[in-house]
Amino acid sequence: MLDIRNVSIRLKQSGFELVNDLSITLNHGDKVAVIGHEGTGKSTLLKVLLNRDKQQHVDVSGDVHNRGTVGYLEQDLGKTWKDCSVQDFFVKDDPEGPVRYERYENLKHLSAVFERLGFSEDSYHDNKTLSEFSGGELVKLNLAKLLIQDVDVLLLDEPTNDLDFETILFLEAFIIEETRPILFVSHDERLLENTANGIIHLQRVRKMTKAKTYTEWCDYRAYRDLRLRVYRSQLMQARKQRADYKKKMERFRQIYQKVAHAQDQTVRNPSKARLLKKKIKSLKSVKKNMEREKENFVPIPEREESIDIFFSEAVSIPQGKRIIDYKRKELKRNGRVLSRNIELSVVGPEKIAIIGKNGVGKSTLMTDIYASLQGRKDINVAYMPQDYEDLNEDETVLTFLNVAHDRSKEARARKMLGALAFQREEMTAPTMSLSGGQRAKLYFLKMILEGNDVLLLDEPTRNLSPLSAPEVHEMLLNFRGAIVAITHDRALIENVFDSLYTLDEATLNKE
Repeated sequence: MLDIRNVSIRLKQSGFELVNDLSITLNHGDKVAVIGHEGTGKSTLLKVLLNRDKQQHVDVSGDVHNRGTVGYLEQDLGKTWKDCSVQDFFVKDDPEGPVRYERYENLKHLSAVFERLGFSEDSYHDNKTLSEFSGGELVKLNLAKLLIQDVDVLLLDEPTNDLDFETILFLEAFIIEETRPILFVSHDERLLENTANGIIHLQRVRKMTKAKTYTEWCDYRAYRDLRLRVYRSQLMQARKQRADYKKKMERFRQIYQKVAHAQDQTVRNPSKARLLKKKIKSLKSVKKNMEREKENFVPIPEREESIDIFFSEAVSIPQGKRIIDYKRKELKRNGRVLSRNIELSVVGPEKIAIIGKNGVGKSTLMTDIYASLQGRKDINVAYMPQDYEDLNEDETVLTFLNVAHDRSKEARARKMLGALAFQREEMTAPTMSLSGGQRAKLYFLKMILEGNDVLLLDEPTRNLSPLSAPEVHEMLLNFRGAIVAITHDRALIENVFDSLYTLDEATLNKE
């Protein structure tokens, strides 16, 4: 159904290679996950497979054959379609494109699909623009548009972003039961573990200058274990080669020194001196051959480290200190009451997660909590919005980090950016050129540089690679301050948070 042959993708501006010689064929029942760290080109790969001619920022070689029609769930729907009405969204391929009148026939299936997604059909008839929907609602709209079309292959870019638990479980079941081939990118470890039966792994090696692309037909957990075994085996082999070589060179050095010393002692024996001179020449030839062995060494494998930064232990909140004492009779957005009688108390270095259905007002609650903490001198609050909307996309990375005019701070920031796998060119590039995962890393880095002791995080892992998950979990678990986070990342909730709250139309409840 989808045949990919020898596809390589390279960025035009920087020349960086993203994908190297990818070949794979997807048939009925295949669910292939594309994994890799932030900025390795996962979303770009999906866009190239959808329509390579529209991707003006990359050079593409190789062949892609779609034996049928392709449906695409895009990651940044809210930005692309924000001024478009719901009705136009369902009958157009892009916001500025013409209406596809044949799509009206598909709308007869819309009621059933909305019901499966737990989405109100009133939203379709209210003639709202997409900018009026929450992130989770946008994902559901995008999914509904795919489900009512008669497509043969599904490309899903971060399909669980901002979805509530109920819809995530529906999506899992949908992927498992679906017979059409699916190629998807996801940060959700549980989704990967429960659905994928094939893996495409995009990796950047040699200090991020060269791409390596791997494919395996196995589930995600098996691939993760295989990857670790291969890494350990290659590391062991590489270290043994170097240790053996070092021993051989040491023995050679001892022999050479003995011959050279004997040669020095033969000034009155020309015949013996000639023999030793030939021996020295022969030994030099042996040394050259031994040095050529190094060219065939197994390279020391690079282990992908994604979040190699941590909060300072000096940043902490004392036990018993009251951080948040939030109360609202009504939580409103655009004049509409979302929930009532909300109370949230955070004392000391607590870590609290908030969940709830899409559109119930979780992000509104978080921004209101942030506003209520403004002006406090006894705490240092950081806020990470869901869509990074306070990020000026024209400013550079170093400007966002507030270090551009302080040499010592800039040097520290550059070192830490390097630990997060940012290239030198990316450090001075505008933030608009970064992937979603790279932007998330920027927020974490800014919190560390500014010594924030209270973190308000709205879906903090929504764009981070699952390969980053262990480091992210460890970083937040070891943080000695307070955290309030909106998240539907099941692994993150299990590993990091002390308490779980659910926001609904009635109130905020502790589970």
